[in-house]
Amino acid sequence: MTRKNFAIVGASGYIAPRHMKAIKELDHNLAVAYDPNDSVGIIDSISPDTMFFTEFELYEDHCWRLKRNSAASLDYVAVCSPNYLHHSHIVSAMRFGADVISEKPLVTTIEDLDDLKRVEDETGKRVYNILQLRCHDSIKALRKELAPENKAGKKHEVELTYITSRGRWYLGSWKGDLRRSGGLATNIGVHFFDMLHHLFGALQENQLHYQTATKSAGYLEYENARVKWFLSIDSDDLPAEAKQKQTTYRSITVGGKEIEFSGGFTDLHTVSYNEILQGRGYGIEDARTCIQAVENIRNAVPNINDESFVHPFLMALLNNN
Repeated sequence: MTRKNFAIVGASGYIAPRHMKAIKELDHNLAVAYDPNDSVGIIDSISPDTMFFTEFELYEDHCWRLKRNSAASLDYVAVCSPNYLHHSHIVSAMRFGADVISEKPLVTTIEDLDDLKRVEDETGKRVYNILQLRCHDSIKALRKELAPENKAGKKHEVELTYITSRGRWYLGSWKGDLRRSGGLATNIGVHFFDMLHHLFGALQENQLHYQTATKSAGYLEYENARVKWFLSIDSDDLPAEAKQKQTTYRSITVGGKEIEFSGGFTDLHTVSYNEILQGRGYGIEDARTCIQAVENIRNAVPNINDESFVHPFLMALLNNN
């Protein structure tokens, strides 16, 4: 494969090193990096010759100049910036001639998703979304296992629980700001909702049961599943058996059977990059169902009509209050 030139936007963020690692491990060139924060020493171990900018205008001007040189022009821009900036950074990259690999959520609204499609058509460039759970070996095996039952029209009973403890900093950052992150379900839940769509088909019903800045719960019905879900960044929600041992609890049960996928995450960005570079990446339409789901959750008024659809963790929380 021809060596590709990459830029990265949001180089100082939490997830950026995984993108840098993927670029390096697949033997491509990280040519340019941008972030208003200059805490990007990680670049030294990846690509010390990378041009770095803390002002977007200078970064963009440099990328336009590179476009004039076919050997140096950018092939891809990796977007790792805060959620509310994804649309602008993706559009900018396509307009100076690069395809885009974006972190999730691709964007936070269907309106912005549709606009990305228009810019794809205008520029001839492509947008790819990192939907890494689709690449997880356990999820791939589960999808294969479920295929015959899904084809027969079976509705699986599913519970999704994800608790990832976050300190006080979280609510003081862009991640805790609904306008910038899209809210908890968008920020930490969107890839799980994509996983559910990937496993169980089209989304048919979306109920919101509970929503605060630190936790959210509801019910989703897909073609082949009824899903009770619970998301939290509050360590108090960790099960008793987990509190002394870990800060994250991740569980999905299908028909009462626990699906183990707590490990195997560290290399999924490299796997995702390789799929994209081989022409098998996930694009705008692949992200539509999960973006629509989180937008509906964000705008919904919490309501419980039937307690049989409520996640057990939420029932325990409500009963204790």
